[in-house]
Amino acid sequence: MCGIVGYIGDKDAYPILIKGLKRLEYRGYDSAGVALLSNNRINVYKKQGKVANLEDHATDKDTSGNVGIGHTRWATHGAPNDVNAHPHYSESENIALIHNGIIENYDSIKQELINKGYSFKSDTDTEVLCFLIDDIQKNTGVNIGESVRLALHHVVGAYALVVMSKDDPGTLIAARKSSPLVVGLGKDGDYYLASDATPIVEYTKKVVYLDDEEIAVVRPGEELKIYGIDDIEKTPYIQELELHLEELEKGGYDHFMLKEIHEQPRSIRDCFRGRLNTDSGWVSLGGIKEYENKIANADRIIMVACGTSWHAALVGEYLFEDLARINVEVEYASEFRYRNPIITENDVVIAISQSGETADTLAALELAKSKGATILGICNVVGSSISRVTDAGSYTHAGPEIGVASTKAFTAQVTVLTLMALALAHKKGTLSETKFRTLLSELEAIPEKVQKVLDENDKIEFISGQYKDATNALYLGRGNSFPVALEGALKLKEISYIHAEGYPAAEMKHGPIALIDEEMPVFVIATKGTSYEKVVSNIQEVKARKGKIIAIVTEGDTQVAELADHVIEIPETDEHLVPLLATIPLQLLSYHIAVMRGCNVDQPRNLAKSVTVE
Repeated sequence: MCGIVGYIGDKDAYPILIKGLKRLEYRGYDSAGVALLSNNRINVYKKQGKVANLEDHATDKDTSGNVGIGHTRWATHGAPNDVNAHPHYSESENIALIHNGIIENYDSIKQELINKGYSFKSDTDTEVLCFLIDDIQKNTGVNIGESVRLALHHVVGAYALVVMSKDDPGTLIAARKSSPLVVGLGKDGDYYLASDATPIVEYTKKVVYLDDEEIAVVRPGEELKIYGIDDIEKTPYIQELELHLEELEKGGYDHFMLKEIHEQPRSIRDCFRGRLNTDSGWVSLGGIKEYENKIANADRIIMVACGTSWHAALVGEYLFEDLARINVEVEYASEFRYRNPIITENDVVIAISQSGETADTLAALELAKSKGATILGICNVVGSSISRVTDAGSYTHAGPEIGVASTKAFTAQVTVLTLMALALAHKKGTLSETKFRTLLSELEAIPEKVQKVLDENDKIEFISGQYKDATNALYLGRGNSFPVALEGALKLKEISYIHAEGYPAAEMKHGPIALIDEEMPVFVIATKGTSYEKVVSNIQEVKARKGKIIAIVTEGDTQVAELADHVIEIPETDEHLVPLLATIPLQLLSYHIAVMRGCNVDQPRNLAKSVTVE
């Protein structure tokens, strides 16, 4: 989950590293640091807290040098403090290393090194790896690249790392296993390294994504060399970035999260652009076209995901089962892989992840693959690990999502799942042609309807002000609005630190109703549909206990308006598509409440955007 950046060439490295770390700060902001090679010395500067703290710390320091590495940390081993911050020195200070991931057997390696007389300064697994590389080099006399390769043979766990050596000042060594790492090929023969492409796009569009157990040797002015951990040289596969620099800026908004909420009319439209045609009456996802028969005839579909993506998968379950009549199971990736699941070659496993790097989801895919299942992916990041390990899949085309709390990624994932469900339903004949074309038209109209909800921002902000001091909240929904309730509660928890829980509306009577009093806000998705009357009854039950009702209703509804303390209207749409609209006001409510509470909405405490550790 940490952010890695590196540079080697003829430019000043420090400004490139700092700018890169700021772009990667959404991956972790417990501490930040840089290592710069200058005058035959590696200067390491690091500081607890955000990159701005590091900048202040380094103001009067020697930040010269054309070779450097930088790191922004999400703490795993060791508390977030100056000592545990990366980069880490070897004991001799000849080597500096940055690392994302977890070295699971670091303790046994550490004990071996302690027995040899080494003394450690930090509590991190990363420092142990740095010492191990240095020890191998001392005892074998091999170069830094070979020392890294040999050291990684002793490592159990996940890593993306970059190593620099005082004895080989014209070289950076990078390696990865189960954590992302990308190499950018500069126009002037220089090289850029990073956890993802966001720090690189400003300088080059040509990148190489490292695969598991690959080691890259980068020297300015020379061709990129890539080796497997088995020392077999590989041919780099150079790709062209589609990312644009302006997508990484706030664009006049106060926060990335607010910008990304307001981007959803565009991101949803981009998601289905070229994939549906209402005039001709077709929907097609080119990425999975080859596997449509397999999916349609599968014994079952298993969707694996974490967090917000898991909520999107739950919406997908409703869509696939109702529209295409295919059996679907939704699993937390972290639980799925450890409970010895029954998987056969007749199953299809769909992994859903914004980053395409979620460690638990990747591990679940590897398990499913080993059992012979067809594995598909839905993710947002081109070149990500999930997109490369799966048999096929679909990109969401939502564009970069910098805010840690996911917003536009959720609606984009739901859009792709809707397209898949419609394609399969049409293929299987489980929908009439009239209903199929109606749903296509309704989906095409969603971006405009999302904009109508966004236009209600001022009203939503006012309602937020009424509940900013709440300590608990309930979110209720039925059918495919239940996952929306879960997602709404998650957003409030993530960024405002208010305890919130989502429930199926009918389940409220089985426990949560005991919590309801005049201080408890209850957010209810109460749109017109098959469960509408039941939800109205649930609202009555809350009202009888003096709970505060904030209802998301279909435009023009008067029945719920008479019961609720506040209503937020959304345009009428087919109930299969309600999640794409109902989630928007819940995102805005969470955002405004968090801002009013003085919270950092883009970088909430203890969280990071891309969860690349288990």
